[in-house]
Amino acid sequence: MITRLLHFLDASPVNFLAASYIASSLEKAGYRRINPCDAIGEVKPGDKLFVTKNDSSVYAFHIGRKTMADAGFRMICAHCDSPTFRIKPNAEMLCEGGIVKLNTEVYGGPIMATWFDRPLTIAGRVIVKGDDAFSPKTLLLHVKRPLLQISNLAIHFNRQVNDGVKLSRQKDMLPILGIVTDELERGNMLLQVICSELGIVAQDILDFDLYLADATPACTFGAHDELISSGRLDDLSMCYAGLEAMINTDTTDTTKVLAIFDNEETGSQTKQGAASPFLAMMLKRIAMAQSGTEEAFYQAVERAFMVSADNAHAWHPNYSEKYDPTNHPVLGGGPVIKFNAAQKYASDAVSAAVFAQICNEAGVPCQRFVNHSDVPGGSTLGNILASSIPLRGVDMGNAILAMHSCRETGSVADHIYTVKAFTQFFAH
Repeated sequence: MITRLLHFLDASPVNFLAASYIASSLEKAGYRRINPCDAIGEVKPGDKLFVTKNDSSVYAFHIGRKTMADAGFRMICAHCDSPTFRIKPNAEMLCEGGIVKLNTEVYGGPIMATWFDRPLTIAGRVIVKGDDAFSPKTLLLHVKRPLLQISNLAIHFNRQVNDGVKLSRQKDMLPILGIVTDELERGNMLLQVICSELGIVAQDILDFDLYLADATPACTFGAHDELISSGRLDDLSMCYAGLEAMINTDTTDTTKVLAIFDNEETGSQTKQGAASPFLAMMLKRIAMAQSGTEEAFYQAVERAFMVSADNAHAWHPNYSEKYDPTNHPVLGGGPVIKFNAAQKYASDAVSAAVFAQICNEAGVPCQRFVNHSDVPGGSTLGNILASSIPLRGVDMGNAILAMHSCRETGSVADHIYTVKAFTQFFAH
């Protein structure tokens, strides 16, 4: 199970590749890709459907034996984007000695210092000419070798570096791509890399969405290989746990839904984010295809339950003062239910009790997380989604260290626990 997770992490350096991997896995498990431009048509018990949006979000539906109006639906949602750096248009900057660096902008909220002095690569999508202006083609790109590096300034030039340094997003975080050795590379080094990887010509490239990613493979570590080190554990580990549960459970009375959103790290306010009406529209179309009335959708929502799966903060042995004194989850302690008095999370006593009982039935331990009252936390998918679809639900996740670092740390046991809990949730 952990080997599969590590493979997924390595194959998913950015949202587009993660969505592609999930879609491919669903197809292999018998799910049929549908085009939202087409009519839904007849929906029968046992049908397995999925749809994508923007090449970066995925929504899968395993239709239950009962209609959604009668039995509701069970949904796990997560997000496939992670903090990183986006390559700007006209990115190449030629410096002395022929060194080429790339102009980038920050995506989300990364711990920027963790991106220094490590091998990086690029991944994303490249848009090329299609049949007409409104139908360009999308090619996915993942350069599977170390390609760039953001280098630190030597301590000799900044003796205060270990006392803390304020980093400039525009000046300090620009990666080195290489050194010009041929006049043809001047101003074209990035395009030459793209064309070489995809087997295309520069004249066909219309635009791209490309990002930096850690080139070091995900791995386990620790005296017993009990810990996981990887970029993007937040939130790809939850995406994969939901995927495993989705494809490994049979048809039940209740419809199962897996929603993998994009752009959580930037607020979810996109057509492929949790604030989009797209998921609600798909659920409504399915409910109406089953029952013939819009009323069926509203009945389904009232009978539904959502698990918003986004990782939590594990207790850090070096910084215990940052955590709530009585609610600080630990690595290996099981899935974490997240609470917030300001309603940053969807959890309440009722939904938390439901999920805790699911964990109990799965033989899985369960933990609680509440922020230290003097240390404000962030928000996640659950409350954003529930503001547009009034779902009963819980916010949870696995506890990890160094959230938003280039490499985060999680627990092998926690991943196994969560897959078991999600499987019980869908199969209940």
